[in-house]
Amino acid sequence: MTNPIRPTDDEARQLARTLLAGARFAALGVVDQDACPLVTRVAFGLCPDGQPISLISSLSAHTQALQENPACSLLVGEPGDRGDPLTHPRISLQGRAHFISNSDKEHRRLADHYLRVQPKAKLYVGFADFCFVCFAVKAGYLNGGFGKAFHLSPEDLFAPG
Repeated sequence: MTNPIRPTDDEARQLARTLLAGARFAALGVVDQDACPLVTRVAFGLCPDGQPISLISSLSAHTQALQENPACSLLVGEPGDRGDPLTHPRISLQGRAHFISNSDKEHRRLADHYLRVQPKAKLYVGFADFCFVCFAVKAGYLNGGFGKAFHLSPEDLFAPG
């Protein structure tokens, strides 16, 4: 059987970075308290250093799951208006969640940056139950469309290029 994964090249890296930079939401996969998978939609952005970030409520099931088990996955990329949805590019990221509470001195800097791409979050960014979650990505899996699959490292995804 032929390996369907292509060697990672600059075109794949650029497509992955473009998908991440343009995303405003993502599907977040976690493992809940009963060891069952749970997938939900979250707002999405990038930290000033380029890593994925979201603003989430401690009242949500996915936040509670991440607090118990920070291992998670994000799916970024949506089908276009036309054509087969499976031919549109998307990227899955695997990593671990790290929380930054309202009381953390880093929160204000992240809030200022995050609100540039998620301005409606201004309504709740300061609520006591909301905090930022940063995702330390360990691997990326890019599907650039039919027959265009790539494995990407954090360096492929977040290094300048």
